Amino acid sequence: MIRKFTILLATAALAACGADNTDEAERQAAEQQQADTTAPDPLASNDEASEEELSQGIADPEDRPIMQAQVVLDRQGFTPGVIDGKMGMSTENALNGFQQANDLEQTGKLDEATKKALAEWDRIPATRVVTIPENWAQTDYTDMPEDTAAKAKLDRLGYKSLDERLAERFHTTVEVLKQLNPNGRPAGADAAPEASASPSGTPSPTATASASPTPTSPASPDDATESESFFTAGQQVRVPNIGNDKIASGTVEDADWERTLTSLGIGSDQPSVDRIVVSKAGKTLKAFNGDKLVAMFTVSSGSSEFPLPLGEWDIVGKAYNPPYRYDPEVLGNADSEDNVHQLPPGPNGPVGVVWIDLSKEHYGIHGTPDPETIGRAQSSGCVRLTNWDAARLAQMVSQSTKVEFVS
Repeated sequence: MIRKFTILLATAALAACGADNTDEAERQAAEQQQADTTAPDPLASNDEASEEELSQGIADPEDRPIMQAQVVLDRQGFTPGVIDGKMGMSTENALNGFQQANDLEQTGKLDEATKKALAEWDRIPATRVVTIPENWAQTDYTDMPEDTAAKAKLDRLGYKSLDERLAERFHTTVEVLKQLNPNGRPAGADAAPEASASPSGTPSPTATASASPTPTSPASPDDATESESFFTAGQQVRVPNIGNDKIASGTVEDADWERTLTSLGIGSDQPSVDRIVVSKAGKTLKAFNGDKLVAMFTVSSGSSEFPLPLGEWDIVGKAYNPPYRYDPEVLGNADSEDNVHQLPPGPNGPVGVVWIDLSKEHYGIHGTPDPETIGRAQSSGCVRLTNWDAARLAQMVSQSTKVEFVS
């Protein structure tokens, strides 16, 4: 998909050197104002909450053992990519990574030894019920045009729908969310107590999803178009119980990047890594602190036309929410009638929410607008992860981190 684009890293470098003329007091005031707009995440996990609080009074009618393992692995840094409650390549990779880190036989399966090692987190349920924030209704969601020129005219390549935004927040897909919420209600809602009114007249925390406002929701999942949403603000929904999503105050200097981390459920407390190894055959990226494996992600890397450049590389820099320079000639489409276009940033941009620039010219590690394709579709030479995994990795690496691409 990508082989080259221009990131405004030079601009960031100039700003870091104080090359602009902004008064320091004005700069600090602007930064404070920007920081003030970064509100706490109402969807953040709370592992200290009771089972009743986590479920909002709607108990999950299913055990979901594979999804439970996936959310625990995701929390520990051995991410299964899309959390879907199914065994597959990405989940097997995650299990292999966890097994390697814990000196277990690497089977890639949820075997008895692995279950025993994961038992420490048995108290973490597979799912929880959340209420979609009311302010999500105030966001503009736009159909993403196929035409590159049309994309270039947009201010931002943001989410196409509230559904897509919700899926990325909980590291899953819209289809999985619909399975967890049949008929638009959290699984188990039909067995929950009837909604009762509080003294103020508002629904109590045990109200079922039918008591939530759903004026814009289609009648059934199949009725939803790309720009419409099956879910709506204020609605109760069952979601995968991802964690490791807390952002400590003052730890993320860039307020826009902090909002991105919040929207992806990625916490600020991530391990530092000094070496990462990308395996083309294994479709994995392993992150090490010394000799200790601390994280592993499934990736897409290279193709027959643009193979992964084997060897050792340095990280030159990172660009958060980067724009993208679309150049058909660089992408191997010299005969294309398309022009060069500068595409705006956003989670639906060609490189997703972050670009980790490598010393190998034109190559980097980045996100994607299509998380379900990771590990399956090829890339145009670069290393591609889900947006949430790419954002997490960006919190781990620095310019001192060494990168190795192996066959």
